[in-house]
Amino acid sequence: MQWRNSSTNYGLVSITMHWLVAVAVVGLFALGYWMVGLTYYSSWYRTAPDIHKSIGLLLLALMILRVTWRFLSSGPAPLASHGRLTRLATKAGHGVLYLGLFAVMISGYLISTADGRSISVFGWFEVPALITSIPDQEDIAGLIHEYLAWGLVIFSGLHALAALKHHFIDRDPTLKRMFGRADA
Repeated sequence: MQWRNSSTNYGLVSITMHWLVAVAVVGLFALGYWMVGLTYYSSWYRTAPDIHKSIGLLLLALMILRVTWRFLSSGPAPLASHGRLTRLATKAGHGVLYLGLFAVMISGYLISTADGRSISVFGWFEVPALITSIPDQEDIAGLIHEYLAWGLVIFSGLHALAALKHHFIDRDPTLKRMFGRADA
């Protein structure tokens, strides 16, 4: 398998980043959903949010790399069987996913830094609090983060269903491309 994208397949770099993002989004959503129910006396009360924040910031770095990679190695050409509407829906859907990911991560950052403290990423490095002056920053960012997270996970589910539809109903190589096997 090639590193870079080709005219028919995604390369190893794009495929790896795609699946890492997918696993991180599902994992972060599950962790976030679980941790909001923790009580003060739970041994995970402080640990779970620290893990959530660290993975979220690493995901932000990965998404910045992913966007950069999209400019350096454009994706495969659209399939001839996909009409104009399908291509437009694909572009719009990916745009919503990318914007949603960045928005949910920025709102998470604003929650975590509202009190002026930096965020430790697994103890490896600190991300400073740059914005702390928004009135009710933690509460507003918290609501935005929650709604965006739900929207993102639902939209990601629709994205997965669309890939399965292409594979099982349309019988086109859309899903195989994301495994690097469209021309196999």
